[in-house]
This record gives sequence, structure tokens and C-alpha cells, in this order.
Amino acid sequence: MAETTHFGFENIPLGEKQGRVDDVFHKVASRYDLMNDLMSAGLHRLWKDRLVAMLRPPKNRPFRHLDVAGGTGDVAFRILDAGGPQTHVDVLDINGSMLGVGADRAEKKGYGDRIAFIECNAEALSLPDRIYDGYTIAFGIRNVPRIPLALKEAHRVLKRGGRFLCLEFAPVEMPGLDRIYDAYSFNVIPPLGQMITGDGEPYRYLVESIRQFPRPEAFSQMIREAGFEQVTHRSLTGGIANIHSGWKL
Repeated sequence: MAETTHFGFENIPLGEKQGRVDDVFHKVASRYDLMNDLMSAGLHRLWKDRLVAMLRPPKNRPFRHLDVAGGTGDVAFRILDAGGPQTHVDVLDINGSMLGVGADRAEKKGYGDRIAFIECNAEALSLPDRIYDGYTIAFGIRNVPRIPLALKEAHRVLKRGGRFLCLEFAPVEMPGLDRIYDAYSFNVIPPLGQMITGDGEPYRYLVESIRQFPRPEAFSQMIREAGFEQVTHRSLTGGIANIHSGWKL
């Protein structure tokens, strides 16, 4: 029997998920960051700032970083601004449309050769072992069909002493907030996506995918099983999002 996985609330063959996820992000690439602002009332900016503050790229020595599923450059630009002149970020995404948006933005911002854009699958990185000081993935891991493979690849490309950081939504469990969050997610976000991008279905998938993502403790265990140590998670805004941290020691 063929292996299956979820695409939002729909159960599909595992091999179909990547193509369907790609289609979602091709549709939303040009308005992706605008929709993040509208959907989160700007909170995603504060969460990403917290992520980079935890990473703490150094000001006075070389720091090579990999930002995965970061095509538009939103996290990468923050890392470059926080680090010193020897900070370099490789932005990796499987979706060429998202990378195109990021590359255009990077050129306008004048980051030069401190940033590169790589089209590649997080489950099978075409990168050498132990070359990065840090690895981030923000709001991308839940779209990966085989999450354990992506986590193992993250561990492989990090140097000893390198840090893994993942910013991701989670199903809200705080009483009261859970009902408000569900009502907003299902009744406001897809129509907003329809109004801004002309298509509400990608945002219905994105909302549903959050409900299918593992709870923080379960995801932390997946990170440990990939080989990371000192694994922790930090809840943000009542558990709407979490930052997961692990070290390659």
C-alpha cells in the first residue's frame, strides 16, 4: 500500500505532496510577505526578530549560515543586518518563484556577495557536510513531506557547535485563545488571501497545515532523534508560534 501524508486536512499519496506545496507557493510568492503582515497583524516580524536574536550572528568573525525555505529573504536579511561583514547567508528554497522574489529584493538592498540563493530540496541538500555555523527554517518545516529527512540533513550540514533554529506555528491549546484563533484562521485568512492574491485556496491549505503539525514536545523529540542535543522550545504569543532550538555537539 502506498505511503500517504496530509495536505491540509486531505490525505494524499506521499509522492504528491511536494508538487502540491510547490503550486501553493508559486501562487502566493509575489504577495507572500504582505500576506504575512496582514495575517499576523505584523507579529511575524517580532517573531523573526526573536529568532535572529537567539541566533546571535557574530560581528567580528566569519559566520556562514543556511536559511531553508526562506526564498523571499525575510529572515536572511535580518541575519545579515545583525551579523558583521563576514556573515554570509545561503538562502535555500525548493520554489523558484519564492527565490526570485528574494533575489530581486537582495539586489535592491545591496547585499552583494554576502547572500546567495539556492534552489534545492530540504530533504536532500546538495551541500557538503559540516559547512554551516547556523541553520534556520521559518514557517517552512510543516510543508516538508518527510520532516525527519530534513532534520537529518540540517544536522549533517552543520559544523560541530552549530545551532538549529526553527520558527513554526502550532495548534493553539490555550483555552479561549484556541477558539478565537480557529475562528480567525478559517473565517478570515482564506477570504483575505482571495482579496489580496486572487486565490484563497493556498491560504486554506496553510491554515489547515498548522493543525496537522506536531505539538511542540512531539516536534522537539523529532529534533532529538535527528541527532541534536540541548533541544528546547520557546512559546510565542500564547503558543501561536514556537521557536525550536537544538545544537550539534
